Amino acid sequence: MPVQREILLALIERIDNVVAMTPLTSLKQLQYLNALSEHLNFTRAAEACFVTQSTLSAGLKELEDALGARLVERDRQTVIMTAIGLEIAQRAHTVLAAAQDLVEVAAAGGEPMTGLLRLGVIPTIAPFLLPQTVQALRTRFPRLRLALREDLTAHLLTRLAEGKLDFALIALPFDTVHHLVEPLFDDELLIVGRKGDFDAKAKRLELSASLVDRLLLLEEGHCLREHVLYACGRHTGPSTHGIEATSLLTLVQMIESGLGLGLIPQMAVARGIVDSPNLVVRSLAHPGPKRTIALVARRSTVRRKEFGFLAETIQTVGTAEA
Repeated sequence: MPVQREILLALIERIDNVVAMTPLTSLKQLQYLNALSEHLNFTRAAEACFVTQSTLSAGLKELEDALGARLVERDRQTVIMTAIGLEIAQRAHTVLAAAQDLVEVAAAGGEPMTGLLRLGVIPTIAPFLLPQTVQALRTRFPRLRLALREDLTAHLLTRLAEGKLDFALIALPFDTVHHLVEPLFDDELLIVGRKGDFDAKAKRLELSASLVDRLLLLEEGHCLREHVLYACGRHTGPSTHGIEATSLLTLVQMIESGLGLGLIPQMAVARGIVDSPNLVVRSLAHPGPKRTIALVARRSTVRRKEFGFLAETIQTVGTAEA
C-alpha cells in the first residue's frame, strides 16, 4: 500500500507539473481566432474585435505558439484556416459562449429576468407574436431589456451557438438535437386562395394533388417552406415553375394576384395578413398540417430560469391568440 501511495503521489506531481508548464490560451486570443475564421480578413477581423491589425496578428501568433500548431495560412491576398485552425475556432465558439453566459449571470446579480436578454425570432413568427410578447414581458419584468434579432432559423441557431444570442424562437420540425428545446404551442397551417379557388360550401378541404400542384412557396432558407413540403406528404410537392416569395406578405400578395395558393400560419391569419375581400381561408381535413412554435437555447446555458420564464410568457400569449 505505501508503495502504491508513493507511485500515485508521484503521478499527481507529474500531472501538476505538466499543467503548470502548459501555457493556457486567453479568451481574447480565442476571440481573435473566431473573428478571423468568420471574416477571413485581418483588417475586418481586427475591426470586429475593436483592436488594431497588429494586435490581432500578435495575439494569433501567441495562440499558435501556445498550442504548437499552425492555425492560419496567410499571404498578402488570402487568408485560409488550416484544418486544426477550423476545429479550434469551432470549439472556441462554445468556450466564448459559456464565458458570456457567466458574465451575464454575474451582471444580473443572480436575479433572473433583469438586464439584457438577446432573443432571435424567425420572420414568420416575429411580426405576429412579438408585439404582444414584448408588452407582456415589459409588464411582468420591468427591469428586463430585450435585444431582438429577426433572421432565418439556421442563422439564428448559428448565432446561438456562438453566444451572440441567448435564446431563439423558431418553428418545429427542425434539427435541434444539440439544443435545449421547449415546445410552446401548435400553429395550424391554413390554405388561402382567391374566391372561386375552393368550394364555397366546404369548411375543410382535402389537400389533393390538384391543390398541392398550385401551392406557392417561400424561398430557400425559410423553415415554413419545409413545413409546407412536409404537409404535402404523399404528393410530389408544389410545382409553381420556380415562383417563390421572399416573405409571407409577398406570398399573400402573389396569392391575391391569382398566381397560386398558399399555406399560411394561423397566427398570421389571426393578425390580419389575409384580410382582403378577394381571399378565402379554409382549414384542411383532420389531421391538418401544423408547425410547433418552440423556444431553444444552448444546452450549456446557465440562464435556465430565464428560459423558463420566457417560455411561459410566450406560451401564454400564443395560446391566447390562437
